[in-house]
Amino acid sequence: MAEVLADKVAVVTGANSGIGLAIARRFAAQGARVFLAGRRQEPLDAAVAEIGPAAIGVRTDVSVQTDLDDLYSVVREEAGRIDVLVANAGSAVPQRLGEITEEATDATFGTNVKGTVFTVQKALPLLSNGASIVVTGSTSSLRPGPGLEIYGASKAAVRSWALSAQERKFRVNTLSPGPTETPGLVGAVGPDHQLASEVPLGRIGRPEEIASVATFLASDASSFVNGVDWFVDGGQAQV
Repeated sequence: MAEVLADKVAVVTGANSGIGLAIARRFAAQGARVFLAGRRQEPLDAAVAEIGPAAIGVRTDVSVQTDLDDLYSVVREEAGRIDVLVANAGSAVPQRLGEITEEATDATFGTNVKGTVFTVQKALPLLSNGASIVVTGSTSSLRPGPGLEIYGASKAAVRSWALSAQERKFRVNTLSPGPTETPGLVGAVGPDHQLASEVPLGRIGRPEEIASVATFLASDASSFVNGVDWFVDGGQAQV
C-alpha cells in the first residue's frame, strides 16, 4: 500500500505524548519526515527514539516566542520547507467559577491561543504551496464540562484561517477531539472519570483514532478540504 504522506515534511507541536505523539507516529509510518516539538526533553527524546530516523525532536514551549524561532530555524536548516503543520500543543487546567486564578488562565491562553497563533504565523515563510495546517481544537469549544469553561474559551478563540488560503496557497482545518484517553485528560479529570457515559458511542476515544483523521487532513486526499472543524468525538458534541 502506498504511503499517503511520502516525501512530506511535517511539524507536530505537543508531540511528547497523547494525541500529538500518535499523530507523529502515524505521519512517520505514512512516509513523512516529522519534526516533533514538545516542552519536556525526556519524553520528547523517548518519542523520537521510538519513531526512528524519520523523526527529529526540538524542545519547544509554544508560548515562548524564541522557542518557536528556534524550532523553525531547525526545520529550515534540516528540511527547508513545511508541507504539514499540526498546531496541537495545548493545556487544560480545570477551574470552576469562584476558583479561577489569573495564573492558570494566563497559562491556558498563553499556550492554547497565543501559542497556536504564533505557531502558525511563524511557520508561514516555510510553508510549501498547498501545505496543510491542522489546528487541534476540542469539543469543549462548544460544550465545556464543569471547570473547563476557560479551556473551552481558549479553544473557541482559535479558528481556521481558511480565508488566507487563496493568497497564501495553503489550507487550514480544525481537528476537534472529544474525550480521548491521554495523559492530559487523566491529569485534568482523574482516572475515574465518567466521560464515556456522555459519548453516544459509549466510550472515549483513542489517540490513534484522532491521528487517522489528522492523516487524512494532511494528505493530498483532502486537497479541496478547507475551513472545516472536524469533530472526532463519537457524537458527543453532535447530539
